[in-house]
Amino acid sequence: MKIVILGAGQVGSTLAENLASEANDITVVDLDAQTLKRLQERLDLRTVHGHAAYPDTLRRAGADDADLLIAVTDSDETNMLACRISQTLFHTPTKIARVRAAEYHAEEDKLFLPDALSVDMRISPEQLVTEAILRLIEHPGALQVVDFADGRVRLVGVRAYYGGPLVGRQLKELPSHLPTGVDARVAAIYRRGKPILPEGDTVIEADDEVFFVAAAAHIPKIMAELRRLERPVKRVMLAGGGKIGSRLAQALSDKVQVKLIENDRDKAQRLSETLNHVVVLAGDAANEALLEEENIDDVDVFCAVTNDDEANILSAMLAKRLGARKALSLINRLAYVDLVEGGAIDVAISPQQATVSALLAHVRRGDVVNVHSLRRGAAEAIEAVAHGDRSNSKVVGRRLEEIRLPPGTTIGAVVRGEEVLIAHGETVVEAEDHVILFIVDKKRIRDVEKLFQVGLTFV
Repeated sequence: MKIVILGAGQVGSTLAENLASEANDITVVDLDAQTLKRLQERLDLRTVHGHAAYPDTLRRAGADDADLLIAVTDSDETNMLACRISQTLFHTPTKIARVRAAEYHAEEDKLFLPDALSVDMRISPEQLVTEAILRLIEHPGALQVVDFADGRVRLVGVRAYYGGPLVGRQLKELPSHLPTGVDARVAAIYRRGKPILPEGDTVIEADDEVFFVAAAAHIPKIMAELRRLERPVKRVMLAGGGKIGSRLAQALSDKVQVKLIENDRDKAQRLSETLNHVVVLAGDAANEALLEEENIDDVDVFCAVTNDDEANILSAMLAKRLGARKALSLINRLAYVDLVEGGAIDVAISPQQATVSALLAHVRRGDVVNVHSLRRGAAEAIEAVAHGDRSNSKVVGRRLEEIRLPPGTTIGAVVRGEEVLIAHGETVVEAEDHVILFIVDKKRIRDVEKLFQVGLTFV
């Protein structure tokens, strides 16, 4: 696939890195020549120096025969204009723009139409991160929570703990531990950072990172088997009153007690006037005296979401040391994520990975409707739709145990209409089923896509 990426910032670079390793023809456009040079030195791609919305720049980047244009510069206006120009001059089939400003989203039913801005898909990193954090707060103890099939199915990552009910036991014993009518499938296990494909006789060890798939309504009961039963979240403290912090506060305010700390006194004043049922504090979230004064030891979740990675890490570590039950930190630099997660900070959240996940579904071949990048891009979970019949499809009309999956791939669930079928060997895939797969080796992505591409006899 020929893909043009406008913007070589953190999101653009992470996306290019993900896609260049999969034999795509990638061109990256940016105004910073040095950034482009560094990118080209480590990745197999083309770069074009120039303004992302100028017709000549887009022409030099190959927009006239590109399959996909992804505009992720720092400017909403540049991203939207680039999509419009690509449609008008080059008829680029699919155009995606990062649009951050809430003011544009407020008029989305009029602006984002084929005959208006020509944006086929818009992404808001702030909204994606907000939704990811809300899912983590909803499921205390989870390392990552992602949705499939319009929220009917969830993939959840948890860390098994010493003395847990399933630690030291084989996976085939899991059904006997679950309540009647509750089913789940362990999709993958990571032990000391290395993936283990789950088999019936695989034994869960303490500190294993366990990813399981289940119907969304069953997640709490299954987590109780893998984690200590944690009390529901009642008190949340947020550090940072920017776009993410204010959205989180607004979304949580009618469910839990929320305190928000903002360093800018004027901004704190404005937030206090617009956020109902939220206590807004003007101050430094890394101030030990302030945290103690606000009873940090009674806080269930402390979440640092400022624009400063170092400030987020320090305030989250301090909050955890002072007694916060769980500490989350927004971290833009991927190199920092592995350094801090699982230590003093429970979960590190990467905006780039959330954004890349939203984009990957448009890059995958076959009918892939959902993609989630996991473990900092090392693995993927995808939702693919099965089409055709047994004569022209490699999956339709076949039991799961008959399907020749690429190495490192497991099927977690099959969604048929409103019904969620947890994957078992005898489960038969039918046409139009949504199949949830976990892939630990991204080199096998193309092989998985081919499974869901129907033969030439399909009409």
